[in-house]
Amino acid sequence: MSMRHALCLAALACLLAGCAENDSLSDIQARGELVVVSRNGPTTYYLGRNGPAGFEYALAEQLASELEVKLKMEPAFSLRALFSHLRRREADIAAAGLTLTGKRAAAFPHSIPYDKVRTQVVYRAGRFRPRSTADLPGMSIVTLAGSSHADSLATLRDSALPQLTWREIRGADTMELLEQVREGDAQLALIDSGEFAVQQSLFPRLRVAFDLSDEEDVVWYLPPERDNTRLLVRINAMIDRLRADGTLARLREQHFGHTAGISRIDSHTFTRAMHRALPPWRPLIKRVANEYQMDWQLLAAIAYQESHWDPKAASPTGVRGMMMLTLPTARELGVVNRLDVAQSLRGGARYYKNMKRRLPADIHEPDRTWMALAAYNIGMGHLEDARVLTEHQGGDPHLWREVMERLPLLQKSAYYKSLRYGYARGSEAVTYVQNIRHYYSILQWQEIPGNNAQPPLDIEPLVPEAVREVSLLAL
Repeated sequence: MSMRHALCLAALACLLAGCAENDSLSDIQARGELVVVSRNGPTTYYLGRNGPAGFEYALAEQLASELEVKLKMEPAFSLRALFSHLRRREADIAAAGLTLTGKRAAAFPHSIPYDKVRTQVVYRAGRFRPRSTADLPGMSIVTLAGSSHADSLATLRDSALPQLTWREIRGADTMELLEQVREGDAQLALIDSGEFAVQQSLFPRLRVAFDLSDEEDVVWYLPPERDNTRLLVRINAMIDRLRADGTLARLREQHFGHTAGISRIDSHTFTRAMHRALPPWRPLIKRVANEYQMDWQLLAAIAYQESHWDPKAASPTGVRGMMMLTLPTARELGVVNRLDVAQSLRGGARYYKNMKRRLPADIHEPDRTWMALAAYNIGMGHLEDARVLTEHQGGDPHLWREVMERLPLLQKSAYYKSLRYGYARGSEAVTYVQNIRHYYSILQWQEIPGNNAQPPLDIEPLVPEAVREVSLLAL
């Protein structure tokens, strides 16, 4: 080979290597790691008892699995910091429930939509409720700095409401906005509909005043000035497939399905009981849950659904105690005194674990937990009837969301007459499980702040003013 040919081949190799370096998918595969920046919170990404969790985490984990690389989640403590990660190429994707806006689309490549939300104006019940944007001037409004909501307010001010003012909160957690409205530090907060639906259980006195926008697309954003073509093809293909095969709907139901059907009054009652009635029993609940290898929050949620954590609870039908055990069930479980809290909790935990053990092995989590709870309430036979009915109607009897739709049919003679175990109050079982899921999530979310990295300390206020402008020379 001539020297000239060798140089040409070397130059071509360098060009190809340069292209590969600029291609984001090649970079990810070369280092064996997908870096995703996200907001820390119950609707996006957080560290639960069993490790990373959240809707955005589940989607990112799916992509990392398809790319056959490890997933590394990076929390951002403000929206500006989140997009700065992309600009500095410190992350491959921003997955944080981010809406698609013209301003963002002009600056960052993005995926196809995988969800839709509306911007909602939230106020505290019992206070003045604005009915339209015309009522906003003169009211104290908070929103996240760098958010699309702040941009919407700026557009409103510049186009029609010159007296409109608001405060922008530095951070990425919308819970801080809701806390300000709850405590009276602000009258209104702007928040996405999906986030408020999930977090309203923690703020039962807050309500939606009106929708500030129509539905907006939610997308993933990628770093600018980088060849993201192949990575976007993979991301968009995954989103299309997850939507088509029902996985996206299942993930939404898994993370957000518990929010439907819970009244504001129920949430308020639970939140109050969580602070007043639960603390004396929490150590015992944790100890019993540990004995039976279950989440203490789940055992606590079951106990609340049964008795509102009242150790002396009783009903006209003869069930008694914190776990509201019948006398025959108590005898079967070895519970001598149903009013003894430890015995009651152990009996309830044992009964739940028995139901879970008896389910078919091909029912996987989290559906296995929800179906065990349904069996706890309605009986294994009636649950099996609902699963058979689900399969006959073309549904998947391994998925709670599909079995849940059929349980109420056990109350209709057109259906229960042909089933093995006959009539059952299936609607009550659905309410029972969904309530427990709701309470369970609230108890889990209460621990999120303690399980996650804290934002970097702002040291400027701690530095004496006399030395703030002093530069240090390198040695």
